[in-house]
Amino acid sequence: MSEEQIGENEVETPETETAAEAEVENPFARLEGELEKLRNEVLYAQAETQNVRRRLEKEKADASAYAATGFARDMLSVSDNLARALAAIPAELREDERIKSLLTGIEMTAKELDNVFQRNGITRIESMGEKLDPNRHQAMMELPHADAEPGTVIQEMQAGYMIKDRLLRPALVGVAKKPD
Repeated sequence: MSEEQIGENEVETPETETAAEAEVENPFARLEGELEKLRNEVLYAQAETQNVRRRLEKEKADASAYAATGFARDMLSVSDNLARALAAIPAELREDERIKSLLTGIEMTAKELDNVFQRNGITRIESMGEKLDPNRHQAMMELPHADAEPGTVIQEMQAGYMIKDRLLRPALVGVAKKPD
């Protein structure tokens, strides 16, 4: 037979048998590849779902922990005004019996407000004698001071507060500088 006749009849030889086996095995290899790809996609989707769930849980926890932030900021002005009212009463009036009950009421109100702040994770920032921390303090002025190290808070004009681990309001402070 001539080569043309063999080509037309396509007699299988060992080489053509290997090609036929490869075609039979190739669909399985292709399917295994697709299966592996789909497994990876499922694992990726599960990981993404878990990440979204964690992020939402954290956002929910933050929302409940810091939900009162706006209200707490507003209440700080009430606390400031109570402190100013107490500071404005001269020492001689503090001993007057007519004013004593009013003074006691203002002090009790201020103390209860501080207790409510404590229960809700609102704490006052200690500033006096501390190094200036731009994350907690807002420097309003520099004052020459021979005894304090430069950059140390020597005056507090307004108290600062934290709500849990976040800044609610920075402390307004005066900072020491070297005398001229």
